[in-house]
Amino acid sequence: MRLRLGTLVLSLAALAGSPGHGAEPQSLPFKPSPVPGGVAVVALPAKATAPAVTYRGEPVITRRSSQGWVAVVGIPLSAKPGEQALEVDGRGVPFAIKAKHYPEQRVHVEDQRKVTPNAEDEARIAREQVLMAPVWKAWPEALIPSLSFRQPTPGALTASFGMRRIFNGVPRSPHSGLDIRSPQGQAVRAPAPGRVVLTGDFFYSGNAVFIAHGEGVVSLLCHLSKITVKEGQVLQAGDVVGEVGKTGRATGPHLHWSLSLNNARVDPRIFLGGHP
Repeated sequence: MRLRLGTLVLSLAALAGSPGHGAEPQSLPFKPSPVPGGVAVVALPAKATAPAVTYRGEPVITRRSSQGWVAVVGIPLSAKPGEQALEVDGRGVPFAIKAKHYPEQRVHVEDQRKVTPNAEDEARIAREQVLMAPVWKAWPEALIPSLSFRQPTPGALTASFGMRRIFNGVPRSPHSGLDIRSPQGQAVRAPAPGRVVLTGDFFYSGNAVFIAHGEGVVSLLCHLSKITVKEGQVLQAGDVVGEVGKTGRATGPHLHWSLSLNNARVDPRIFLGGHP
């Protein structure tokens, strides 16, 4: 059964949310952007308790609003424009995704193996993907994200989220994060409170730290020269997690920051006052 509630991407003037399900409504600290790689805010049927919401089989954040409840939905880059549907307590609630064009980026990488991995590299990448897959879905019950973030390190924003990347003439996956040009060794800090759920040296990401902020909100900070935190460590916003580097597939020192909601990578600029 589908509830014809229409597309309900709300302005902050009309929308209110709360960090805790039992708290009073409060304004969400970002502007919704219902495009591939963006975040939609969808009004839900009014009820006393938080509804159970999923999108593409993944649980979705809910917040109280002045009129009931809303869902805060991460939209993957692969999503097609047009009508989509949330599953809300077993019923379909529609919302619309708008079209978004992302520019092309051509990159030259010295190490050709980072573009066309050999068989040994492919086996390593497959192992790492298995390791990372559940991390993107981390949902620590004790953590309730505020959805307010700070830039993890100072620097100019360079390669933008969503760019269609071509490495050494070979098309590859769109850019799933935000690059910040910073000097080697500069401190990298937690963009919001959370818990370190995975660290390691990965083929593409290099030295990387995954932080679960709660309710399926996860940050990846990578290409680090040094990692200074351990798995399981609880962080406050601004705590140092490592230092800027150029490990993995990188053309120079910078920080790559990916941000994920309901297992969909979204543009971090949304939460820094920008728009995808």
